[in-house]
Amino acid sequence: MTAVESATAGGITVRTAGDELLGASGDPWRRTLADRVHERLAAADPTLWGAEAEPEAAIRLAWLRLPASSRDLLPRLAELRGQLAAEGLDRVVLSGMGGSSLAPEVITRTAGAPLTVLDTTDPHQVRRGLDRLDRTVVVVSSKSGTTIETESHRRVFSAAFRDAGLSDEEIGGRFVIVTDPGSPLHRIGEEHGARAVFLADPNVGGRYSALSAFGLVPSALAGVDAAGLLDEAQALVPSLGSYRDHDNPALALGVLLGANALAGRDKVVIADNGSGIAGFAEWAEQLLAESTGKLGRGLLPVVVEGTDAPGFAPAADAHLVAVGSPVDLPGTAVAGPLGGQFLAWEYATAVAGRLLGINPFDQPNVQESKDNTSALLTSSADGELPAGAPAFVDGAVEVHADPEVLRGAEDLPGVLASLMGAVPPEGYLAVMAYLDGVGDADAARLRPALAARLDHSVTFGWGPRFLHSTGQYHKGGPQRGVFLQVTGAVENDVEIPGRPFTLGQLQLAQALGDLGALAGRGRPVVRLHLRDRAAGLRQVLAAAQGG
Repeated sequence: MTAVESATAGGITVRTAGDELLGASGDPWRRTLADRVHERLAAADPTLWGAEAEPEAAIRLAWLRLPASSRDLLPRLAELRGQLAAEGLDRVVLSGMGGSSLAPEVITRTAGAPLTVLDTTDPHQVRRGLDRLDRTVVVVSSKSGTTIETESHRRVFSAAFRDAGLSDEEIGGRFVIVTDPGSPLHRIGEEHGARAVFLADPNVGGRYSALSAFGLVPSALAGVDAAGLLDEAQALVPSLGSYRDHDNPALALGVLLGANALAGRDKVVIADNGSGIAGFAEWAEQLLAESTGKLGRGLLPVVVEGTDAPGFAPAADAHLVAVGSPVDLPGTAVAGPLGGQFLAWEYATAVAGRLLGINPFDQPNVQESKDNTSALLTSSADGELPAGAPAFVDGAVEVHADPEVLRGAEDLPGVLASLMGAVPPEGYLAVMAYLDGVGDADAARLRPALAARLDHSVTFGWGPRFLHSTGQYHKGGPQRGVFLQVTGAVENDVEIPGRPFTLGQLQLAQALGDLGALAGRGRPVVRLHLRDRAAGLRQVLAAAQGG
């Protein structure tokens, strides 16, 4: 047996296509079975990833139990949803980042349940979230309880409720807290009389928490059938400890991901192909990038708009994955219900991490950009951040970059041509937009526009959300990235009560902090600052499209 052509269990099916993929997975496949990885992982064996990773793994494997243990949440969630509905609080806003927001967004979008997700510091997007306060309950979700974005949101919403005439007691009743036991947010929730405080299992890492309180609380309050989601995951559980007649699709997916990376196909190009699951690739993006992007290696997820989008095509350094129906291309297809998909991809990521020789449960480089942001905010007492003078201005766009990156470019088309020319063999171009994900949604069109002109992978991320996702890979993975950062002028800023900076200042500090972390690694970085967001975006898109 060299590999698996098709593996099915618990409603999840993994299929492969292409002889080179089957051949590439042979040795890793035999090694994985010989080491009984399937049995040991199902038994939550923390020694799987080596002695150095064992202390972290020992406190990060409770996600394997969540299909059963999370059922304890269901009666309380049903009761709370009933209470809120009786009070006319039918608009749920989720304040969370990374693992605290991506899974609930996928769950609710797939179910068609209304949930307003705030995983941004853009003041325009946050201000929009302050609508309909008379019907709003805010779920503040942070594992550490110290996430600067969510704490800023909590302060902003508290002030908005107060301005609307609510008493302190009434304000507390508009908040639901999800966090780890003993965190600062746990204490804040109790001190401020939050409507409910849900304490998550501390032995589950953020990006493995889809089926925990972090994924289920906001989703259930928005009206999703959380029990059904757990049932879908539970159906897969019996297969996780065995490998008989190709009945462990999660193991097959993990070996395929790891084996492809070992064979040089370390870009995991993910497209939906009729899965019926909305936005799943963005959730998988964080799971893969933050889990594996370290020690100079890893899997880079490349989320594309569909199987016919630029970038979804066979390439020497790419492993194509269709979520849903198979496509007529060499690659992998993963089909099945959402609850099972969550568990299968988590299991597969842990398996792939072992093949890559990394600890899939830490994120050693995430803190760097946070520290840079904090230093910038602390040193800028007058609110003026060291954004620097632009190299030049083209219309509504300021261009910030070192001369060696620009290579003499004097306009936007020239800048983008220089940046694309800097992508090394087996490298990638990352577009990072610190903008309003709703009002500036056209920024996402930069990815396919640039991918259509470049024979390398192109990724797109909204800042600061991607800092909790691919940001780890950018700094800890192979140093082959080239980076295009887009920031924008703030027209209507939002004060953060009790803080000496605004949301707009925080957003820019996060952009500059990450830019410093990338430039410090010698990576080519260009920052385009939109003096006028609408006009500037039109210019940048035209240049990206070759106009």
